[in-house]
Amino acid sequence: MTRFPFSRFSTPSVAMVHLRRGVRSVAMATALSLTAASVITVVPAPLHAQQVSALMQSIAEAASASKDLSEFYRSTGYKPIFAENSSRAKARRQALLRAVQAAPNHGLAPYDTTVLEANLRAITSDRDLGRAEVAMAQLFLEYARDIQTGQLVPSRIDSGIVRQVPYRDGVSVLTNFVKSSPQAYLRKLEPTSPEYARLLKEKANLERVLGQSGGQGGWGQTVPGSKYEPGQTGNGVIILRNRLMAMGYLPRSAATSYDASLQKAVQLFQMQHGLSPDGVAGAATIEEINVAPESRLASILVALERERWTNFDRGDRHIWVNLTDFTAKIIDHGKVSFETRSVVGQNTGDRRSPEFSDEMEHMVINPTWNVPRSIAVKEYLPMMQRNPNAAGHLKLVDSRGRTVSRANVDFSQYTTKTFPFNLKQPPSDGNALGLVKFMFPNKYNIYLHDTPSKSLFGREVRAFSHGCIRLQQPFDFAYALLSKQTSDPEGFFKARLATGAENVVELEHHVPVHLVYRTAVTLPKGGMEYRRDIYGRDAKIWAALQKKGVQLRAVGG
Repeated sequence: MTRFPFSRFSTPSVAMVHLRRGVRSVAMATALSLTAASVITVVPAPLHAQQVSALMQSIAEAASASKDLSEFYRSTGYKPIFAENSSRAKARRQALLRAVQAAPNHGLAPYDTTVLEANLRAITSDRDLGRAEVAMAQLFLEYARDIQTGQLVPSRIDSGIVRQVPYRDGVSVLTNFVKSSPQAYLRKLEPTSPEYARLLKEKANLERVLGQSGGQGGWGQTVPGSKYEPGQTGNGVIILRNRLMAMGYLPRSAATSYDASLQKAVQLFQMQHGLSPDGVAGAATIEEINVAPESRLASILVALERERWTNFDRGDRHIWVNLTDFTAKIIDHGKVSFETRSVVGQNTGDRRSPEFSDEMEHMVINPTWNVPRSIAVKEYLPMMQRNPNAAGHLKLVDSRGRTVSRANVDFSQYTTKTFPFNLKQPPSDGNALGLVKFMFPNKYNIYLHDTPSKSLFGREVRAFSHGCIRLQQPFDFAYALLSKQTSDPEGFFKARLATGAENVVELEHHVPVHLVYRTAVTLPKGGMEYRRDIYGRDAKIWAALQKKGVQLRAVGG
């Protein structure tokens, strides 16, 4: 007969462990009790076939509600991996307990089991033990999924977050866990990107900032007024100086004027917050300087969740488009090899650029612009109904590919649903796509391209397109991509450009493209860059994380 005494705990009390989503069951509580090193003591005794059958039957019944658990335990002959008296099982319990307790360190919601303490000593039979075993495995799978690929489902947060998260198979995760060192395996579940590690470091730093002075921490008084510039003096300048010192942008200083050192600090702050680095603390700069550390910490927690969503191999060479930063970069072996400014979708209706990953397959030199249906019927059809010759740079093409004369069309008879034509703009310097587009075919009809509207790249906030990504330096972008397949990428590109004809150039090696949305990004040598939440998506993610139970923490005193 097995005994299950729970009279003492040699590890931290399970009351300190938290399990989200409230009270699951007595079995879950008992499962957590098994994680402590001395919580379970199995007194060796000969087991009769009937006793073994009772345990196996209990595991089978408890696992039947989950396809993954049912398949896993069927493959093991319904043998326990947590709730049995062996050093391996003990190591698994201890490792999972430590991981669950450390979950808030990763910005995960705590696993609340305080309500269940009264049930921690409920195991009195093999049937109880079987249910506890399966509940423990379920907890492991939930934690593994949370730490690997995030607590939230992206598409449920915002319709523009169409990212497909690569969820791992639960059976293989459990099987590999059993074969591995438990503690090492649980650590390997965490994202391994340098960005994730640096975000954790900055999270801890901001928690210490909030914990200073007995929990009354922060960066000091907010800066009053709306503009400060070099040469200025007064109390507002002193407050500006003190806040930038507290934030780490300015060495200790007793200066009372807006001197060269303060100007340099303001410029550094502006560069790291996507602002024009003119060294003048205008309204936009002061607004960003006055953002509370709590808000920055929330951005870090959102960034950690987003990093878990992209916890996969991004490619030794890949394209990284950060929508909030208005940049497109080519990354080679972890380092930026090319960067250009970009214009992204307007913050309205269906024009916001979506977030997803795909593979760039080819570029089109001298492209034809096939006007998307939504633009054709919502924007150009009303124009042509008012004036049939409007948008004369666009050709009217029927379903058989024939160009149709506008003189023969009564546009007033058509609606957005019945309009039977396509609109096309032939290759030209004035083409809406410019002289080159970069294709990663996707159902969202999103791609990167040139544009004749160059003036927009000088703006601080560059959200003006219908959703596609416009590049400031598309030719140089093309040269960088072609450099992997030709010794003269510029000559190769210009020769095809000079023909004036549409020319498709396949990339010999497809390049992964990641359209991301990061308002908090680490700097490799330390420090952070922050960007504005242009589409409000991070605010939605933070609200969802809070609903899960994620909290801001202040550490220290």
